[in-house]
This record gives sequence, structure tokens and C-alpha cells, in this order.
Amino acid sequence: MRPLRADARDNRVRILTAAEEVFGRSPNASTDEVAKLAEVGIATVFRHFPTKVDLLEAVLTLRLERLRDRAIELAAQDDPGAAFFTFFEQVVAEAASKLAIGEALIAAGTVVGEDAKQAGAGMREAFGQLLERAKQSSQLRGDAEFPEVYALLIGASRGATAAGLTPEVRSRMLNLLFDGLRRR
Repeated sequence: MRPLRADARDNRVRILTAAEEVFGRSPNASTDEVAKLAEVGIATVFRHFPTKVDLLEAVLTLRLERLRDRAIELAAQDDPGAAFFTFFEQVVAEAASKLAIGEALIAAGTVVGEDAKQAGAGMREAFGQLLERAKQSSQLRGDAEFPEVYALLIGASRGATAAGLTPEVRSRMLNLLFDGLRRR
């Protein structure tokens, strides 16, 4: 595949940015809304992403890669406990729009593609590294294993979204959850 021209690369970035915002607000949003927000024609959207599903997949992949990169960035910090809790809080705070994108894919009757699966696996691996570093620093309980902690991350994300928690209430909920994860 040939590299994209600079203007085509810029259009692709604008389309993905707009799609993330539009589909993050409503899983029923249209590609027309994306094109309008990106300030490109609908043909430009479809030239980059032939179907709405392709566009949704690209947005989901981008979000998962961004979370993976954030986890890797935080893992390099000096305070493993703070890094773990910061990442956990960020995932929960951003969950509503990510879940909306996932719902749109489900509504389209598709399964997650290989790129999104790989990005998700990379994000989970980076989260696992944050968890292990926090445990090794004795800031997290030693019995806090990946499966249950990841389930807590998913549950807190879905619960905060379903309940429509304000940032203040979400923060208090996370403080209660984090108290349970901290080593005594």
C-alpha cells in the first residue's frame, strides 16, 4: 500500500477525530454527521473507510491503542501505585464513549476485527504490567490478580456509564474500590 499524501493523511486524522466524537455521543450517529464535523465530503469519508463498520473499527482500534500507549507511558513513572490508579481512573472516565462505539459495532451486526482485537490485547497486557508493578511496590494487595482486577475495571466502567455518574460521584466510587485494592 502506498503512503498517503499529506492532505489525505490530514483528512483521515480529521475523520477519525470527528468519528470518535460523533459515535462516542451516539451509537446511532451517521457517517454524514462525521463528514460534516470533519469538514470533508461524505465521499472522502468512504474513500478512507468504505463502510460505517470500517470507520467504527478504526475508531475503536485507535482508542485501544491510545489506552495501551498511556499505560506504557504511566508504567515508566516512578510511582507504580499512582500510575495504576491513574490509568484505572482514566479508563472509567472515558468508558461511556468507548462503550457507545462498541454498541454501534454490535448494532451493525459485526464482530470486532483483527486490528481492534490486537489493540485490545496490547491494552490488556499493558494494564497487566501496571498491575504487577503496583503489586511489587507493595501498594496493591498481593492477592489482586489480573482476572478479577480487570473485571473490576470493566464493571466500574460499565456501572459508571449505566448510572450516568457525575465526575464527583464517579471519583468517590473509585476511591471506595481503590481502598479495597490497596495493601493494608
